[in-house]
Formats: sequence, C-alpha cells, structure tokens
Amino acid sequence: MDIGQIALIAAAGVVAGVVNAMAGGGSLLTVSLLTVVGDLGGLVANGTNRIGVVTQNVASVAGYRSEGVSGLRRSVPILIPAVIGSVIGAYAVSSLLSDTAFERIFGILMVPLLILSLRPPKARSENITWPTWLTVTVFFLIGAYGGAFQAGVGLILVLALSHAGLDLVNANAVKVVVIAVLTVVAVPVFILNDQVHWGFAVIVAAGFAVGGWLGARWAVRGGERLIRPVLVVAVLGLAGRMLGLY
Repeated sequence: MDIGQIALIAAAGVVAGVVNAMAGGGSLLTVSLLTVVGDLGGLVANGTNRIGVVTQNVASVAGYRSEGVSGLRRSVPILIPAVIGSVIGAYAVSSLLSDTAFERIFGILMVPLLILSLRPPKARSENITWPTWLTVTVFFLIGAYGGAFQAGVGLILVLALSHAGLDLVNANAVKVVVIAVLTVVAVPVFILNDQVHWGFAVIVAAGFAVGGWLGARWAVRGGERLIRPVLVVAVLGLAGRMLGLY
C-alpha cells in the first residue's frame, strides 16, 4: 500500500460511512475502489469491506442514540430471519462464485441500486405494520442478499422498512442495527476463506467509523440530500469500470 492508496480509500470510507448511515449504498464506492485502486480481487474486496461495515454501523447506532433515536427494540422482529439469510448468502457467494463472476454481478447490481437511491422512501410512522409472515419472508431475502453482496443492502432495508410502516429516520436507525448484526455473523465466513486483506480493512474501518457517526447525526437533522449527488456520480463512474466499459 502507498500513501495515495491509503488516503483515497480512507476518504472513500468516510464518504461511504456517511452515505450508509443516511440511506445506503456506500459500499458501492468502497468495494469498487478496493478492486480498482487496491488491486484486490472482487471476493477479497467484498470481504475486506465487511470489516469497515461493522465499525460503521456500530458508530452509526451510537450516533443515532446520541440524537435520541434508537432502533434496537424495533430491530428485534427482523433480526432472526435476516441473520439466517445472511449466513446462507455469505456462504453462497464466498464458496460458489469466482472473482470475475462476482465483479460482473456487482457491476450489474449497481444500476438498479442507484435507481433506488434516487427514490428515497417517504416518511410514514414509527411502527412496523406488516404481518409476521411477510416480515419474516422479506427480511430473510434481504439478509441473504446482504450476506452475499452487502453493497446497497442499506438502501433495500430502508425501502422495505419504509413500506413496512417506519418513517425514514426510524427506518435508518433500525437499519444500522440490523446491518451491524448480520455483518458480524457473515464476516467469519470471509475470514475463514482468506478473503480479507487486513491492511486495507483497518483503513476502511477507520474511515467508515468516522463517516458512520457523522452520517447518523446528519440524517436525524435532515442532511441526506447533501451527499446524494456525490453518490450518483461515483456509482455511475465506478459501475462502468466494474463492467469493463472503459
């Protein structure tokens, strides 16, 4: 690692942490940079990024709580199906996909996730109103996606939680708790498969933690709109690179 790589990836971690805390999709930036700038294979970049995601969401939980918003209690009904799905998804992607296949799938997934990021959910209430069977089914599938790919799972969770009845701020507060737990569960799979570059992981984790704390506080105070244009430009550029368009 040289100074330029360290600085760029650390800065990307901060930006991604802010984006993840306020909406989701920040890992689209960091995973792509780890492959392009860090020269890591897709699966190793994915596993390395998970270390940063853990620190970011722990910092974000603390940030939301410091602003008087806690998602701990409301995350309980969706944690079990999400965690089970996460383990299955992590095993599938780490054991069954090649680096090339992962990078192509990841690049394709960027496009619909970017569209989702441009259509933030409307504020609703403070309670999940879905029936139990629907909650279990939807969050099991989201957990499986998060365990496999991670990138963009925050956007998907916020959208699902919004449709399930939560307003945007409370959906984000619940989201960071869920992602913290399912990522902690998924990380050992990548470690055991030697798919974590620990040097880059420490750098990404530091940037994510700072961004996660700031983003949570800004989200409660209404600052989400400030970061979205930056995300759009970064995702469009990096999606093209991952798909080999230039």
